[in-house]
Amino acid sequence: METTFPRLMLDHAQARPQAPALREKEYGIWQTTTWRELADEVAALTCGMAEAGLSRGQHIVIVGDNRPRLYACMLAAQSLGAIPVPLYQDAVAAEMVFPINNADVAFAVVEDQEQVDKLVEVREKCPQLARIWYDDPRGLRKYDVAGLTSLDALIEAGRTRLQREPGFYETAVAQVKPQDVASMFFTSGTTGNPKGVVHTHQTLLDRARAGADFDRLSANEEVLAYLPPAWIGQNIFSYAQWLACGYIVNCPESAATVTIDMKEIGPTYYFAPPRVFEGLLTSVTIRMEDAGTLKKWLFKTFMEVARRVGPERMDGKSLSFTDSLMWKLGDLFIYGPLRNTLGLSRVRVAYTAGEAIGPDLFTFYRSIGINLKQLYGSTETAVFVCLQPDHEARADTVGVPIAGVEIKLADNGEILVKSAGLLKGYYKNPEATAEVLTADGWYHTGDAGFLDAHGHLKIIDRAKDVGRILGGPNDGAMFAPKYVENKLKFFPHIKEAVAFGDRREKVCAFLNIDFEAVGNWAERRNLPYAGYTDLACKPEVLELIRDCVEKVNADLAQDEKLAGSQISRFLVLHKELDADDGELTRTRKVRRGYIGDKYQVLVDAMYGGKSEQFIETAVKFEDGRSGSVSATLKIIDVKTFSSVKQAA
Repeated sequence: METTFPRLMLDHAQARPQAPALREKEYGIWQTTTWRELADEVAALTCGMAEAGLSRGQHIVIVGDNRPRLYACMLAAQSLGAIPVPLYQDAVAAEMVFPINNADVAFAVVEDQEQVDKLVEVREKCPQLARIWYDDPRGLRKYDVAGLTSLDALIEAGRTRLQREPGFYETAVAQVKPQDVASMFFTSGTTGNPKGVVHTHQTLLDRARAGADFDRLSANEEVLAYLPPAWIGQNIFSYAQWLACGYIVNCPESAATVTIDMKEIGPTYYFAPPRVFEGLLTSVTIRMEDAGTLKKWLFKTFMEVARRVGPERMDGKSLSFTDSLMWKLGDLFIYGPLRNTLGLSRVRVAYTAGEAIGPDLFTFYRSIGINLKQLYGSTETAVFVCLQPDHEARADTVGVPIAGVEIKLADNGEILVKSAGLLKGYYKNPEATAEVLTADGWYHTGDAGFLDAHGHLKIIDRAKDVGRILGGPNDGAMFAPKYVENKLKFFPHIKEAVAFGDRREKVCAFLNIDFEAVGNWAERRNLPYAGYTDLACKPEVLELIRDCVEKVNADLAQDEKLAGSQISRFLVLHKELDADDGELTRTRKVRRGYIGDKYQVLVDAMYGGKSEQFIETAVKFEDGRSGSVSATLKIIDVKTFSSVKQAA
């Protein structure tokens, strides 16, 4: 049955009014909002927004962490036929100007003082932004800003209107149709201004239900909503599927408490991009390096067992009596406590998406009994295109097309998708829409890949990023930068990687060390350092990283197609790549072209055969100040290996 988000909320409120819908941790205590309480609050907010002038078809910006009242505001806007536009809460003020003006936004709901300050700052460039409502009043009591009001005041105004017009809310919800626009999500903008992806209630709920049916999700699931609501991945898991299934969404107190909150909630359905799983594994590695001799021995012994038999066990294959016994002992001493430490002890289904995950990282989680799977999708496809069935999760594929999806490959290997979850279009950008949507309904993903013999989709890289090595011994070899970067980032000491090599005779790379992991490594060796730049330039650290890169090269040599992508030279950057400096998107994807242009002098030095290069770079600090970081960077030559074919 076709429906809308507000109607689904009302259905839950009627069927089980006292069941918990949302939880939020505040001052260390979990506060619960029932479906009935949520419906009452949404009705008041809807009437308040209507009273303030928000009407059908208008856009309203939502900026903040996952908060129950921000979710309620999205539902309220949708109840009026208005369109919520979530923006990244960590975006700087200047990044908000384009989406606000592009969508002609006059209304905004924000979480706290930090977001209020950003919107006040951009008002000169966005004169139509008339009303700003805030959830958290801390620090805002003495603000004298035109159009700035608390959500509490908006709710009170709405309740007054509800008393005056008791049937207003139900009438408004009844007028909203499944084909109406439900939300707009702005893309990362890796190659220019972000594009507004327009989705209807129908497209989002079709994919939410398809994903829920695939994994047999029910109202009994517990979800932790800790990723940016502006990212459609988080929005699907903790908003669209939440309303489709009626499960409980838990909002952590802050980014700093997510790990603790994970352990307290014990989510059963979990979603995270690879960088989060990389971070969790890095924290485990650091803790084990500081552990005693017995713990280290137990960890090493049983992790060898896990790597050998864990994935087969997760795939439902039978184990020998000895292997089964050893895994159970490992679960008692290592895997169970480890899952509990990570907050994943109750997870029934865990997904990773957003970019490729390293095969070793993927295998690690499955080997310790976590049902980690991969999915494939994008903002434009409402996420769910391919999912991995239980017992068929492999590191080198992203699953099978799920219900309602067709896939075909273009002549150049690009993946084309047809689905009921496809975007309606890019807002005010018919040219861009025509580039990705064909007249007969196929969406150009921009990804290169193929379907294997088992019907699983395998992604190689972005179609536009797959290049060729030109000249030298690997002339004509395929170069897949993302594949190489993901292999490098599996090592806990490497946080980011940017590979260059298209139309060049060899591959070179920029690397960022993981400051926490390498700092811990240095401290245990009594190696002093004064900060990130100093640590990154230490000869001992460069040798540590060289060893990691050579292991990646040895691994690449085993793949006949990608052996030519081995790294010949690298350097460790003097600063961490940062979204505020334009080097990463807000979803932490590297902007390879921008980085190559910004650090052209370093690229030229690597390919010019230099052994070192001085660089000075302007940076933005967290407090808004600007400064610069400079260093003379060593360029390191790395051993490469003969490919399997050549060796044979």
